[in-house]
Amino acid sequence: MPTSRIAVTGSSGLIGAALVRSLRADGHEVARLVRRPARSGDEVEWDPKRGYVDVAGLVGCDAVVHLAGAGVGDHRWTDDYKREIRESRVLGTAAIAEAVASLDTPPKVLLSGSAIGFYGDTGDRAVDETAPPGDGFLPSVCEEWEAATAAAEERGIRTVHARTGLVVAREGGAWGRLFPLFKAGLGGRLGNGRQYWSFIALHDHVSALRHILDTESLSGPVNLTGPDPVTNAEVTAAMGRVLRRPTLFTAPAPALRIALGEFAGDVLGSQRVIPGQLLDSGFSFAFPGIDAAIRAALR
Repeated sequence: MPTSRIAVTGSSGLIGAALVRSLRADGHEVARLVRRPARSGDEVEWDPKRGYVDVAGLVGCDAVVHLAGAGVGDHRWTDDYKREIRESRVLGTAAIAEAVASLDTPPKVLLSGSAIGFYGDTGDRAVDETAPPGDGFLPSVCEEWEAATAAAEERGIRTVHARTGLVVAREGGAWGRLFPLFKAGLGGRLGNGRQYWSFIALHDHVSALRHILDTESLSGPVNLTGPDPVTNAEVTAAMGRVLRRPTLFTAPAPALRIALGEFAGDVLGSQRVIPGQLLDSGFSFAFPGIDAAIRAALR
């Protein structure tokens, strides 16, 4: 898009920070939504739990990218933390959607985060954006999360749900925890290793977000995953190859269930997700293979 003003929530997170750097490098003006009083001209105050957004800070925005939400794997899934996961996404998204819908001149697009957790455990079956939601906690959260953009959609704003896969990055996320283990020679297969991991390089994820902002034909759910999902055993082998470390250790499923509780079901679950919308719209991946994605993260 031409030089634009773009608002971003979650700008301090792994993906948000990388997106802000990319946008600013190309001359775009970025307004970062922060959960405290604004301290500079590029900040906009909001409080997702109270449903408050300083709407004046969104005036003149051509796009809003909403990425904020509590980390799924940051804590054990107690009832309280599951409530935090759900409310941080649903309440925050509703607040953003209602804020942009209230503007006299709303942004052209609301790009709102979601996750491939929408599909649940797909086993060996490949799924794209046409697949129905799965069963369980994360699919139900994703359904409510995406439904919370209703105010923006009713206002006629192009709304996209970016269903993110496992982002291959050294700085954070699930892969940020894997790198130190594998570098120390302590990495290995999780469970039987046959579960599919739908990964995407951080570089490609940011490029895909930019592509979505620029591509007016894209709306609704868009899978942000690489074109070739691989199994956990294949990920383990690739990490060993790239890092030149042994991968002899395994984490048996019973041990993961003891350590992680309910979240272990999602770690051991299989999600073979295909980015149908991205591919059909002409998006090109710079790092489509798992080895290339790992090397890109190390650079």
